[in-house]
Amino acid sequence: MKRVVFNQKGGVGKTSITCNLAAISAARGLRTLVVDLDVQGNTTHYLVGEIDADAFPAEAQGAAGLFKQTVGSRKMHQNPDSFVWETPWENLFLLPSSPVLTQLERELESRYKIYKLRDALQKLDAEYDRVYIDTPPNFNFYSKSALIAADTVLVPFDCDSFARQSLYSLMDNIAELQEDHNPDLAVEGIVINQFNSQARLPGELVAELEAEGYPVCATYLSASVKMRESHHEHRPLVDLAPSHKLTQQFLALYDELESGRA
Repeated sequence: MKRVVFNQKGGVGKTSITCNLAAISAARGLRTLVVDLDVQGNTTHYLVGEIDADAFPAEAQGAAGLFKQTVGSRKMHQNPDSFVWETPWENLFLLPSSPVLTQLERELESRYKIYKLRDALQKLDAEYDRVYIDTPPNFNFYSKSALIAADTVLVPFDCDSFARQSLYSLMDNIAELQEDHNPDLAVEGIVINQFNSQARLPGELVAELEAEGYPVCATYLSASVKMRESHHEHRPLVDLAPSHKLTQQFLALYDELESGRA
């Protein structure tokens, strides 16, 4: 099962949702892989902290290494699992990001390597029970690669008017990609993030999305300082604060998504 977390708008919580759902998956005993395709590397930083570039050359490991070998000698190709890192948590693994992804993008696109991530993850099907993919906040080579490789897509939505307009464009792009590259890709749900139940606008926006037929997840995620603490400590909420309200919301969202697979 491969989920991509995608929105063309930045600051909507892609990294938080990706890492915390993946951490819950791992805590439930499922071997879980997180793929960080965002050159900013926030997911990588969240899960493993600062990276020693000398110890882990960016071009040799992680997502950059995986993609780079697709334009190199076939004799030098390594198994995709050789680019995966362990994290401090049992069952949770990471294919980290790197600034080198920016340098590689044009060459990968010109050589039409858009299916290479899908092919690599298919080779890892027997190794991991769940895969979560974090994407750049734009519709580029890496986000398209992720959507082609995934079974489902989760769309974070942060309850403002700009996010709503962005959502319409995003859904059009997903529909076009489904038609051209991945007809089996399902929009699993729109995840309402940083929801403020005391304000009028968020509730109105969510109601309008539901009235328009969008698949809004029943579980909303609240705004909380605890998430910032989680980022700072490099510890997903299920580890840092298992009884916190936001953690419980993530657990409920995870269960909602998993029950939808039955």
